[in-house]
Amino acid sequence: MVQRFDVTGADGVRLAAWEFRDPAAESSGEPAALLLHGLMGRAFHWAGTARWLAEGRRVVALDQRGHGQSERPPPGPGSSTPLGREAFVADAEAAIEQLGLAPVTLIGHSMGALTAWQLAARRPDLVAALVICDMRASALGEASQQEWEDWFHGWPLPFPTQDAARRWFGEDDPRVERPDPGRGRFFAEVMHEADDGWRPLFSRRQMLTARETWVHDAHWEELAQVRCPTLVVRGLDGELGRAEAQEMVRVLPAGQYAEIPDAGHYLHYDQPAAWRAAVEPFLEGIKASA
Repeated sequence: MVQRFDVTGADGVRLAAWEFRDPAAESSGEPAALLLHGLMGRAFHWAGTARWLAEGRRVVALDQRGHGQSERPPPGPGSSTPLGREAFVADAEAAIEQLGLAPVTLIGHSMGALTAWQLAARRPDLVAALVICDMRASALGEASQQEWEDWFHGWPLPFPTQDAARRWFGEDDPRVERPDPGRGRFFAEVMHEADDGWRPLFSRRQMLTARETWVHDAHWEELAQVRCPTLVVRGLDGELGRAEAQEMVRVLPAGQYAEIPDAGHYLHYDQPAAWRAAVEPFLEGIKASA
């Protein structure tokens, strides 16, 4: 069972939040969970994870601004609805407070993980635990931004069908070294049917704007300020390297580490059973210690 709630984010932006419920489940008294998707993602990318999390707790996934069914900022400079780091963090904070989720377990993938640890550093009173899924603390560098811009220009839009989008992102995209079904499914789910075919729910130009702050800035200092128990999870073939992931765990005052074989950046799609096997014991450990 899924129920939508509207949240008012920073600058009055309208955000769509989705609560996943298991009507048969009894509350175990565990902290609620807020799930934050990555860049270009959407709340429903967490549907598989939300189903097992909801067996004992309240679970909400947020469509972050410019994504899914949340408000997309108007194009052009000087927009009153920004896409910067501060706005994403403030939106997550607003969702926790307006939906009464605190103290919450934050689970974030990629961009959502950065938002999660920045919020945990700034508002420790709101966050009970944190899961960081395949997100680097180091700056990516200007070359990364140009690579993404070139990649966006190469998308063969519009796709004739949603399945064509799945095949291209999972098999034919030049950035794919070998077939990646999880990646294909991830991107197929952020396509919608327009008048001329299937197009992304988001603006690619705005996605470049949204990632600027982690292209140019590192986020180690904020990571070190996170006091709650934190699990850093990486896919063996993901974007977060092992050495950096282990350094992140060392920097965190209460950090733990997990690695998922045969998984890339979209590891909760690539290996959902292994993802659950990595995260669930961490959450159970927190429950036991409490």
